[in-house]
Amino acid sequence: MLTISQLAATAGVTVRTVRHYHHVGLLPEPERDASGYRRYSAQTAVDLIQIRTLADAGVPLSRIDALLHAQPTEFASAITDIDAELRRKIDELSEYRRRIAELASGERLILPPEVVAILNRMRRLGVSELRVRLERDSWILMQALDPGIMPQRIRDKNADFDDPETTRLILACDQAVDWDPQDPRLDRLIDDLDAWEINHEHDSSRPGSLGLVFSRIVDAAPAWRRILEALADRALRRRVTLP
Repeated sequence: MLTISQLAATAGVTVRTVRHYHHVGLLPEPERDASGYRRYSAQTAVDLIQIRTLADAGVPLSRIDALLHAQPTEFASAITDIDAELRRKIDELSEYRRRIAELASGERLILPPEVVAILNRMRRLGVSELRVRLERDSWILMQALDPGIMPQRIRDKNADFDDPETTRLILACDQAVDWDPQDPRLDRLIDDLDAWEINHEHDSSRPGSLGLVFSRIVDAAPAWRRILEALADRALRRRVTLP
């Protein structure tokens, strides 16, 4: 027979926890013996270990008693239900974290919902938070300096992310943030970006599209600076050689 302290030590919990389980009806509380002590059996220790194990796994205390007395099939079904509920709570907490991140950045307080939606779309595509923050700052500057172009730019930006090739280039630039400016991979990326510029430079509805993307972020990474400078140089040489 065990005292409450010995019982708690055997199960790896505190005496306070044992008393709490008594209070909520999970663990029967024995009568005191002639010496005035409550004595616990080995079976009680086994029950307490099972209760602790279920509680540590995230099973609500209100469901533990039923699980302790369930048949194997009932136990399995109940565990499946509890797992689904935990997954729902995890998803809910993840959504809370996303909303808190948005509030912390002040996006919804500063920018219109259409722009916030673009920033969130970038996050879903896997764009780094650094790149998203820099994009956000570009929108803030644009809104302050030339708000009239905002509607067209919003349409252009959504069109960019609707186009697989443009999206690929945006993600590739994002991945290049830590590259050395002399990394040979940048040469291929610059070629791809230049080809994109050539294909879109006659589109009057999209002036300076990639230039606008890089104008705010160029100082954030030497590799990005090299990309922008190379694209600007190539664009200048094309204009000079035009008849």
